[in-house]
Amino acid sequence: MKNFALIGAAGYIAPRHMKAIKETGNDLVAALDRCDSVGIIDSYFPEAHFFTEFERFDRFVDKWHREQDRRIEYMSICSPNYLHDAHIRFALRSAADAICEKPLVLNPWNIDALKVIEEETGKKVYNILQLRLHPSIMALKEKVQEELMNDPHRRYSIDLTYLTSRGKWYFVSWKGDESKSGGIASNIGVHFYDMLTWIFGDVEENIVHLKTPYANAGSLRLKNADVRWFLSVKYDYIPDEIKAAGQRTYRSITVDGEEIEFSGGFTDLHTRSYEEILSGNGFGLEEAYSSIETVAAIRHMQPIGLHGEYHPFCKKVEA
Repeated sequence: MKNFALIGAAGYIAPRHMKAIKETGNDLVAALDRCDSVGIIDSYFPEAHFFTEFERFDRFVDKWHREQDRRIEYMSICSPNYLHDAHIRFALRSAADAICEKPLVLNPWNIDALKVIEEETGKKVYNILQLRLHPSIMALKEKVQEELMNDPHRRYSIDLTYLTSRGKWYFVSWKGDESKSGGIASNIGVHFYDMLTWIFGDVEENIVHLKTPYANAGSLRLKNADVRWFLSVKYDYIPDEIKAAGQRTYRSITVDGEEIEFSGGFTDLHTRSYEEILSGNGFGLEEAYSSIETVAAIRHMQPIGLHGEYHPFCKKVEA
């Protein structure tokens, strides 16, 4: 049994980490969040210590291992995106491996600095890149690898569409502040960019066609694919048939016009991620680098408008 601490216990994603810690047979020793709406802890680790102040949490982590003669081996980080870098540094300097939600950090140079701290401390940083463990995505990668072995110059045509409706609260929270979330591409798109480059190769060209507070859209030229992508948090842009079914989220990836079905199978991917990490096979800083570089570039680009190969959903925004 390994000992865990968790930073960001009141957030949306924290219960998946608690569940993963529990289902892999480990213990949550302590949790931190400035908000105290954390009753979900009772469902998993009612004996966990809880703190709303970082200083007291810091003191507990240091004191606990000195008094107990045991270490907190892993620190799970579910805090707001802009705090990931600082909290990863804290984990490593506390002699714990860090398991961090996506996006790992906001900028690629943050990863460069974390590599140095990994070397100094001998500890590891792991990123939750759960799509790499999704059965449908793994099957797609295997299929593409096989096809590229037979035809190394083959190019694929991909449309990525992801709409996840958010209410007015979104733009009041840190998620609506680009300096804290990294913007829409970082906040809801980073794991899709990771998945695409994992399967179809490195980014060779990155273009942004459209950028509003509610939607980002652009195109990527990858080593073996041309990608049109559209991301949004606005309910209005969701297709009518999805709205009619009472749903507020729409995911679609088509490869050469063929839909890749991956709408299900998400509920256990954090547990699968933890299983891989605990067995020494997690995704580290190198794996995270490409997608962070992509979203950081998108954040600083000026959109070119609806020119060239833009995603058809862009017309919904322009209308």
